Amino acid sequence: MTKKPTVYIETYGCQMNVADSELMYGKLVAHGYEPVDAPDGADVILVNTCAIRENAETRVIGRLGELRRYMKPDTIVGVTGCMAQRLGPRVLEQARHVSLVVGPDGYRALPALLDGARRGEKFTATDFDLEEHYEDVVARRFEGVKAWIPVQRGCDYRCTYCIVPFTRGPERSRKLDDVVREVQQVVEQGLSEVVLLGQTVNSYTDGTHDFADLLRAVGAVDGIRRVRYTSPHPNDFSDRVIDAMASVATVCEHIHLPMQSGSTSMLKRMLRRYSREEYLDCVARMRAAIPGLSLTTDIIVGFPGETDAEFEDTLSLCQEVRFDDAFMFKFSPREGTPATRMPADWTIPDDVMAARFDRLVKTVRGISRENNLKRLGDTVEVLIEKLARDGELWQARSRDFKTVMVPADAGKIGDYLRVQLTGTTGATFTGTPVADAAAGRRERKPLPMAV
Repeated sequence: MTKKPTVYIETYGCQMNVADSELMYGKLVAHGYEPVDAPDGADVILVNTCAIRENAETRVIGRLGELRRYMKPDTIVGVTGCMAQRLGPRVLEQARHVSLVVGPDGYRALPALLDGARRGEKFTATDFDLEEHYEDVVARRFEGVKAWIPVQRGCDYRCTYCIVPFTRGPERSRKLDDVVREVQQVVEQGLSEVVLLGQTVNSYTDGTHDFADLLRAVGAVDGIRRVRYTSPHPNDFSDRVIDAMASVATVCEHIHLPMQSGSTSMLKRMLRRYSREEYLDCVARMRAAIPGLSLTTDIIVGFPGETDAEFEDTLSLCQEVRFDDAFMFKFSPREGTPATRMPADWTIPDDVMAARFDRLVKTVRGISRENNLKRLGDTVEVLIEKLARDGELWQARSRDFKTVMVPADAGKIGDYLRVQLTGTTGATFTGTPVADAAAGRRERKPLPMAV
């Protein structure tokens, strides 16, 4: 019996990259490849990359050098994803042992490209394909308890700091029926939680259906228990979408709502297309409709021209909204974006940026701790996702996206439990099982549809 060639994919960056790695595995498995969990001795090593910040690319270049020690004489190394799209053939120049550079729309060609690489050829495949949604590719899911479902690719917003429109292309959405069909397949695979993915996911439209329609259709699939999505844009939360979130019981009570800055003048320089007041109005409308809503966000510190007053606006907005958590970043200029063409004297000194970042982290984490302390004693539904780092507890997740550690004898990966929140580190909880999971779903009264 001929031994199957092995493939190892190392993934960096966002959930969309995780979903793309699952697609690549699916495509290659269908062509006779066998996935492996480590690079050592693999016939094919693919590094699926991120380009959102400079340190992500620097890390990948370093990692490509490290991977040399795992290579056999005939091992093929490829770079895929957003960094591949951005740098193209420059990757081949910086890492001579790399044979393939493939952007997000080129994964369908991977088997043929690998065949060519075995003949000693090198390839760069970075053309955009605005029709490509990989509908006929069956993803090989490795998350365990949830399925990442891309519903939209690319982005039509042009935030001045963001590289995504250059690496993912213009926005395009899948047909609703195709998404629902994939969700039904996910249920057949034994999964009950889905995460709908898009660069501005709530701007989804297939020409007939909008994101509200999609939430209702996915949430109604028999066997689906939790529906999440990321990342939305504050501008695209119509009343229809908020009504769907509030009335579809399977949609979880958590929204990751990128803020980036709390200053209207800063948001204008970022070309975010909303003001501080409009962001707060969006938050207020969602909280009025969805009791117990958990909010997380993204925040950038040190964007060109950021004044002390603008930074204070960001801190005050965090205090007003009281986010449950945030991804916080120091500004990283990306080649080709408008932010790199702003006046040089707008550049924020490193020491100022670092001091502001520290203040932001302390503010956000302090608020998160206060929020979590108020939750002690609550009873919530959790889904066991994986073994905790200590190897002695399960790591689980509540509907509102809280991380909860539960005893190892409480169940197994994929189980739903009802637990009482009995302790917190400030960031995570410990939970004690109290009842069966059937009581954990919160019923919601349907709201009138907006037109």
